[in-house]
Amino acid sequence: MKLIKILSVVGCALLFQVSQAQVRFDFGLKGGLNFASLNTSSSVAQDYNNRTGYHVGAYAMLKFTKFAIQPEVLFSKQGQTYSFPTSSNLTADFSYINIPIMLKFYLAEGLNLQAGPQFGFLANQTSSITALTNSGTLTTAQLKDFVKSSDVSLALGAGWDLPFGLNITARYNLGLSDINKITGTANPAVVSSLGTTTAKNQVIMISVGYRLFKLGK
Repeated sequence: MKLIKILSVVGCALLFQVSQAQVRFDFGLKGGLNFASLNTSSSVAQDYNNRTGYHVGAYAMLKFTKFAIQPEVLFSKQGQTYSFPTSSNLTADFSYINIPIMLKFYLAEGLNLQAGPQFGFLANQTSSITALTNSGTLTTAQLKDFVKSSDVSLALGAGWDLPFGLNITARYNLGLSDINKITGTANPAVVSSLGTTTAKNQVIMISVGYRLFKLGK
């Protein structure tokens, strides 16, 4: 009970300092479209098709005049589809909980540049592959056992803070980590990566956000 009281006092003191200093605290919601794909290398001829998904979540921002730090928590639909001539098709449908931590540099009139790391955690996947075996029969396998549960990306983008709490962001997430658990062409690796040596997420995000409240100037 004493600890709760102490934390409450500290929290109120911090909020008071933010409100009095040249620091602004924002909290809001955001969402938008994903144009996702996987950056892969493959020994098999294939056609790639981007997947259109979405993201939705919340953000908090500490703004110091020209600079700001903005952590976010986003639910994000990502993945890709592949078509292999006469043999198999793959649908990679991944749901991530992404936590980008963005450093923002403000230029003028609310325009800003953004960069920072993003940490992703696989929440769900409904990916499957339908392949033609040597005996001529079609088989389907789930990819949940072949995809890593975490992902690290570099997020780069630009934004515009509009009046009345609205903001628009365009961002590119460049995957830095290989999400394949198994690589190679021998079974069962061929099921997970289809001959690829790496598979990295890459996503273009277009977001619209709305600030629910702010503290400070």
